[in-house]
Amino acid sequence: MVWPARRLWQARPARRAKPGLIIPDSMKNIVVLISGGGSNMAAIAATALRDQWELRYGARIAAVISNRRDADGLLKAARHGIRTDVVEHRVFADRAAFEAQLQRTIDSSDPVGKPALVVMAGFMRILTPEFVRCYEGRLLNIHPSLLPAFPGLHTHRRALVAGCRFSGATVHWVTDALDGGPILAQAVVPILAEDTEHDLAQRVLTQEHLIYPQAIARVLGQSPGS
Repeated sequence: MVWPARRLWQARPARRAKPGLIIPDSMKNIVVLISGGGSNMAAIAATALRDQWELRYGARIAAVISNRRDADGLLKAARHGIRTDVVEHRVFADRAAFEAQLQRTIDSSDPVGKPALVVMAGFMRILTPEFVRCYEGRLLNIHPSLLPAFPGLHTHRRALVAGCRFSGATVHWVTDALDGGPILAQAVVPILAEDTEHDLAQRVLTQEHLIYPQAIARVLGQSPGS
């Protein structure tokens, strides 16, 4: 059953600028996609505030979108004053319908319908090549391994089974190839003899929180108008 369009997603009011600060139409709007806790999103938002991305790069996080209504990351985004939207994949008849609504919601976050960056931060949906092409050169992801090693799921388990001495995280552009886009940044994390999947995941996540905001800032700094 497909719900009426008005119930497929919800939007909260867009973030208001601080008194005296005018957000121009030329602002580089960033949209972050999440599915769960949103810790990477929160790290990006905190860095953007601390390093004054609006003043330095003319950029801001315009919206956080989740495919799950119960994602804790939505609450974190709200605490940062960021607009949140929900596009639940389960209520759509097929992937094409879900992605069409997701694209409309992403594009609504920018005055001209073209956000500067779409940042996947724990967004647990595989996107079709058609969707990826719509955001070619603007779509980023972070993966919990040292790509090209261990693309896909269960990266920490696979690294431990393989007897690797190091793991890490990779920020990359998203392309049609699964976890195969050009690499922007990596962090190396040693694997200890007593590590469990959880132990390794937590240490890798700590590095993700550092390198993802740094990589986004570099991209913003290299884009026109910076």
